Parts: sequence; structure tokens; C-alpha cells
Amino acid sequence: MSGAIGGTAYAGYGTMSTLIANAQTVRQTLDQLTTQASTGLVGQTYAGLGAGASVSLDLRPQLASLSTWQANINAATGVMGVTQTAMTQLQSIASSFRAQLDTLNGLNPSTVDSVAASARQALVQVAGLLDTTDGSTYVFGGADSTNPPVPNPDAILGSGFYTQINTAVGGLGGAGAAATAAATLATASSNAAGTSPFSAYMSQPAATLQAQIPLVQTGAGQTQAIGLLASANTYVASTGTSTTGSYARDLMRALATIGSLSSSQVNAAGFQGLVSDTYTSLGGVVTAMAQDAGVLGNQQTALTAIGTQLQDQTTALTAQVSPAENVDMAKVLSDMSLVQTQLQSSYQLISGQSALSLVKFLPIG
Repeated sequence: MSGAIGGTAYAGYGTMSTLIANAQTVRQTLDQLTTQASTGLVGQTYAGLGAGASVSLDLRPQLASLSTWQANINAATGVMGVTQTAMTQLQSIASSFRAQLDTLNGLNPSTVDSVAASARQALVQVAGLLDTTDGSTYVFGGADSTNPPVPNPDAILGSGFYTQINTAVGGLGGAGAAATAAATLATASSNAAGTSPFSAYMSQPAATLQAQIPLVQTGAGQTQAIGLLASANTYVASTGTSTTGSYARDLMRALATIGSLSSSQVNAAGFQGLVSDTYTSLGGVVTAMAQDAGVLGNQQTALTAIGTQLQDQTTALTAQVSPAENVDMAKVLSDMSLVQTQLQSSYQLISGQSALSLVKFLPIG
């Protein structure tokens, strides 16, 4: 009797252990499904991806690179867009004052003073436009994009640049047009401290600045130069008989020259000659600005096209890696419901098994 009861008891213990182990397995499955439902991911680690780990390991680095290049392009095209807006305003100022110089041919003293006052205001505006920012980036700053190309634009009329040109224009009657134009050209071309209105970085030779134009990485081993410079042309050369080689410097020189003219100089022998030189110089400004802005626009278009290609590649790779990393949510939720039912059944079996005791095997009475 005792042997029979003992065997049955041990069998009961074995059944209980099996039921508990099965319940634990079901519980682990439910926990995994719950995590998948909350994260949408097959697993939290590569090991948890199972057979999909190799796909993820292969494609994830590629997707990361594509994301970085797309971010680079988005940032670059943003800067380019802001630059183009500023260039449009600069071109408008240049064109406007070139047109206004025609009105000075009538030798109307009041017109001279009015245009001169407008030119001084425009010079302050141009200095400010050369300090245009996109976020914290000075778009005309070149490699020194965290610092303003023109350190104190609002005080440009008190700078050595303006006062030296003003002095030269003030001596127009005695020096004549050619000498006055040469003096203003020398001032505008100078990179000397106290004369150049630009920062120390921007007061360098054009070749030095052009060699340091910022580059944006657009692919594996692929880069694109972006941006324009405040004190030097970037992609095209300024031409003509009266140019510093920089349309920005030429524009500032023209505005400083016009702003220094006075109605009292209308009858000076060199007046029309200086006006003519300024008019010619502004013509070169308008042409060179349009060409530099055109190149920048072409680059922006090219970068946008590259960005579209990168997005297509990202979409294609994501479609490949998604099945390896992301769960089928509908299936996961369905499986969760089934496993929850299975777990409840396991608990019921364990509860029923635990209710058995040796007492049930003993005779009654």
C-alpha cells in the first residue's frame, strides 16, 4: 500500500514540475511578445534578431551613412537658400544704384545729395547682408563660418574703409577722376587692418579663401564645395577696368564713393569721370554677382538631386532591413492573445494539480 502511494506521489511531483516549467516557457514567450508589441522590434539586440541579425548588421551601417549624407545635404541646401536670398538683395542694390548714377548726368545738385545719402544707408545695409546667418552659420563666412565677415556692419560709415574713400572723393577737384578712382580702388582692395572692413580671416588673399571653401560630404568619397565669400568671388572672376577682383568689395567701394559725393562737386572737372568709373564698376558687379549666384544655384540643384537619390536608396534598404528588425504587429497581437490563453490554462492545470494531496489516496472510514 505504502509503495503504491509513494509512486503515485512521486509521479504527481513530476507532473507538477513539468507543468511549472511549461508555464515558465509560456510566460517568457508572452514577455517577449509584449516587448515586441511595445517596441515594434523583433529583438533589442542583434542576438535577439535571430536569422535577421546578418541582414541588420550588413545594412544598418549603410543606412547610417545615407542618413548622415542626407543631413549634410539638407544643411547645405539650407545655407545655399539663405545665401541666394541675400545675393538677390545685394544684386538689387547694385542694379538700383547703377541706374541712379544716370540721374547724376543732369548735374542737379539736390539729386547728388539725395543719392549720396541713400548710398550711405545702402552701404550699411550691404555690410549687414554680408553678415547674413543661417542659424549660427555666417553664410558668407567661408571656413570661418562662426564669426561675422564684417565685424561691425552698423559702424561701417566710421570705419577706415569709408573714411579713406570719403577723403579721396573729397579731394576730387584737385586730384581729378583718375587719381581719385585709383585711390578708392586701392582702399577697397586693401586687406590692411584699419582699412579693410572685413574680419582678419576675410582680409586674406582671394586664393587663400577660395582654397578653404567648406566642403559637404554627399557620398562615399564624394564632396561638394558650398557657399560664397564676403570679400572675394568664389567661382567666377570679376572683369573690367575698375575692379578689386571682388564684386562685394566693388559694391561697397561704389556705395562709399557715391555716398561721399557732394552737390558742391557737381561742377568739378573730375566729377563726371568718377561717376562714369563707378557706373562701369557697378556693371561688373551686377554681372559677376549673377554668375556666382548662378553657379551656386546649379550646385543647389545638383545637391537636391543627390538628396533625392539618397532618399531612394534609403527607402530601398529600409524595405530590406525592416522584415529582419520589425515585427508584424497584427501577428504579434494575435499571438499574444493565444499565448495569454495558453498561460491561463497552464495556471489552471497547476492549480488543479496542487489541489491533489496524499489524503485523496487514503481509504476513508
